[in-house]
Amino acid sequence: MPSVSPLPHLVLYARPGCHLCDEAREAIEAVLADREARGLPVPPLSERNIDEDAELHRRFLERIPVVELDGRRIELIVTVGQVRRLLTDVLDSPPAEGTPG
Repeated sequence: MPSVSPLPHLVLYARPGCHLCDEAREAIEAVLADREARGLPVPPLSERNIDEDAELHRRFLERIPVVELDGRRIELIVTVGQVRRLLTDVLDSPPAEGTPG
């Protein structure tokens, strides 16, 4: 039986009071709910407040919201379509040849 590796975390880098971050959070929640309803893999969601980490603040202040999954990112404008495509590309695509899976 093949081993099933855990899903990578879906991370939202945001900060309080950020309207675009609120919209990104809503898009993410909608996509995750849809995937769960359809029986598709749903990655754990983590939210990081960039105001609580000087390095994250420096890296992402001009780019938030930033959504990251398995090294791939969406920055600034985060839509349902973009989140759906990111999750499909990372979680639903077969592994490339030569990649363990």
